[in-house]
Amino acid sequence: MMDRNPQRRPRSVETSQQPFGRNIPFSAEAEAGVIGGMLLNSSVCDEVATIVRAQDFYSDANRRLFQCLLDMHNEGRGIDLILLTERLRRSGEMEQIGGEAYLAELMQSVSVAAHAPRYAEIVRDKSVLRDLIETTSGILSSAYESDRTPRELISEAEESIYRISDVRSSKNVLPMHDIVDDLMAKIDLMNGEMDGVPTGFAKIDKMLNGLHASELIILAARPSMGKTALAANIAEYVTIEAKQPVLFFSLEMSRDELAMRMICSRARIRKRDLINNNLNDAERKRVSNALSDLTNSPLFIDDTSSHTVSEIAAAARRLKRQNGLALIVIDYLTYIEPDNPLEPRQEQVAKAARRLKGLARELNVPVLCLAQVNRQAEQSKDNRPRLSNLRDSGAIEQDADVVMFVHREEYYRRDEEAFDQDLKGKAEIIIAKQRNGSTGTVEMHWNAEFTRFSDDADGESDNFPGDYAEFNDISSEEF
Repeated sequence: MMDRNPQRRPRSVETSQQPFGRNIPFSAEAEAGVIGGMLLNSSVCDEVATIVRAQDFYSDANRRLFQCLLDMHNEGRGIDLILLTERLRRSGEMEQIGGEAYLAELMQSVSVAAHAPRYAEIVRDKSVLRDLIETTSGILSSAYESDRTPRELISEAEESIYRISDVRSSKNVLPMHDIVDDLMAKIDLMNGEMDGVPTGFAKIDKMLNGLHASELIILAARPSMGKTALAANIAEYVTIEAKQPVLFFSLEMSRDELAMRMICSRARIRKRDLINNNLNDAERKRVSNALSDLTNSPLFIDDTSSHTVSEIAAAARRLKRQNGLALIVIDYLTYIEPDNPLEPRQEQVAKAARRLKGLARELNVPVLCLAQVNRQAEQSKDNRPRLSNLRDSGAIEQDADVVMFVHREEYYRRDEEAFDQDLKGKAEIIIAKQRNGSTGTVEMHWNAEFTRFSDDADGESDNFPGDYAEFNDISSEEF
């Protein structure tokens, strides 16, 4: 039996208490059981190492012993009491772990090495509890003493709690036959159907097979090309037609402006006509139907102008827990507040893109993030943007799974006397990168009056209900 008298184990079991007068959670018996099991049979070392880490041990002596045994195992050396004792003497750690008496006690603490993985789970769970205590104590201290805003403290608290979960998430190593079996089962269930979140545009969905979970999709363009409109069209389809929850972070545009745009787009009504109440009966009916569709849709809008990635992640996590989540839209990347404003702008954007990719994987949802294209795109002969034109950071291209550009040549030629009427309303969605598919260009139609894209000029393949009115003028309003 293990001697529970802490006085006999120098630095092996601390007796400090947490601020509320309760003992800090740990299990001396489980920690001894893990190390004793490793000493009895080194074959359990690999399994134990996938469960617990050296820093999970509360006792400093046990931390040192666990790491020493793991090093011996990784070096291919044999493990027994004599070899361990010799190694500890050479390293000068014998007295720090409590001497030979403590080693002998460990050997007597366990009789079956096969139980070591179960003991390791107990050690890990106690470590998680201690992490939670330390984190929540820090949150409590910050709430009393910090001069930061409550919003910042809440975001930091949520990130701290989830960081514990992220670090503790298991990394399952699976044999290839299990992976293939699972994959084929998914393919059978798909039965040739799209496996991603539909965008509502047949041509884009054919190229991308939908927006896939865990992917970061960058939608970029020069100003006034319609990238916000396209993102809003996609969000509208997902939330109304596919009836799936969407979280839209509108960092540039107010929620009222975004809602007004969606109403006009869906009802095929010009904004100025709606504001001036210049509508006929058919238009009023379309507006009423659009209002009803949007009111009953699972669309959530956050128009806070200064969000960090941590705050975006916190809001997304809460919504997924409460309502589920199929898609996150962020308009747009440049407006995300950096964690460290003193860093170079390129590094700030790179970190934001990297963390958004991590958020997509964590929540297992696609993240559609809008971005700017630099002026160099306009210096090319055809004005078409390329991956190298992504503004502020080339790291965006690296972290993104899909990069799409919106291009309208009409925008550059509209002031020319010999304006080519064939360019009127013509739009191209350039899929410049697709990690798991092909690249190419999708031709679409742009209706500036209704801030709406469609697959065809006549709107026949537009997946949204209602009549698609033809238009004669291209609005000069920026979108």
